[in-house]
Amino acid sequence: MILPAEVAENIREIFAERGEQWLAELPGVIEQRCAAWGLTVIGAAFGGGTHSWVAPVRRADGSVAVLKIPVVDPENIGEAAGMYCYQGDGAVRLYEFDPKTGALLLEWARPGAPLLVQPGFPSLEGRPEHIDKVDLACRLYRRLRRAPIAIPDGYPALPEAAGIVAEWVELFTDPDPELAQVIPAHLLDAARLWCERLVVPDGPLLIVNRDTHLGNIVAAEREPWLLIDPKAYLGEAAFDAGFLIMISVQSAPTPAHARAVVERIAAGLGVDAERARGWAFMRAMEEIAWALEDEEPEDMRLHLAVAHALTVQSSQSALSE
Repeated sequence: MILPAEVAENIREIFAERGEQWLAELPGVIEQRCAAWGLTVIGAAFGGGTHSWVAPVRRADGSVAVLKIPVVDPENIGEAAGMYCYQGDGAVRLYEFDPKTGALLLEWARPGAPLLVQPGFPSLEGRPEHIDKVDLACRLYRRLRRAPIAIPDGYPALPEAAGIVAEWVELFTDPDPELAQVIPAHLLDAARLWCERLVVPDGPLLIVNRDTHLGNIVAAEREPWLLIDPKAYLGEAAFDAGFLIMISVQSAPTPAHARAVVERIAAGLGVDAERARGWAFMRAMEEIAWALEDEEPEDMRLHLAVAHALTVQSSQSALSE
């Protein structure tokens, strides 16, 4: 039941006192959920995560599953509702959910190897040898995007992408002096314009994903590839493209590469390329602010380059129309 050291360190760093309390309560929560759901832990906790204790368990009927106990935050609060709406169609199945602790009992995707191992930033999705993998991911994310269904009582509601845009408005309309010093004025102007456009959804609100990288698509037995760990939101279809485009541009943050990435991923997801570009640009801007806060100068330079490449691409598109 030991939490991997890197996960515990991350929780302490991000959540401070709340994280320490969560760590202290974790053994009791594991014991409680195992008793309530008839589970036996049968292996060490999985590594590689950042916000959760996750371990294989055996159920009372002899089948195996995964018990996941997360530190619930604004990004992952919609995971249970998203999993419920997926109903195992392209994602691991959700067997049980405990609203009090946020614990989830999930299908165990085996062998569980990720479609693409994530090294951190810069990500690898944009490299030419991974084009086929990105295409596969686009097909899966497109399949997962759907209208929400009625969610059982006790599940946290799916957050809306409009709430993220509202945070961006606050962040970039009148930025703190330190942020204004590192972000060029033309990028801030572009951010304000995109916020005005993106706050109004283009089409119906669907279940979309804030974290569309290839590390959350893993090899499984029931299907060749299944989604795990969704950051589910309600938003327009093009929202799915934002993170995937942003990290794909990182391997070569130039206008030409950005143009190719936007066109390919927007087509693969079946969404408007200009809206997709806007979401990607704003995700890069968000990363700039986070890198500044976390004192990560190399990451900040990378995200600035990505934002600039996407802005130049956007300007060229406007001129050609």
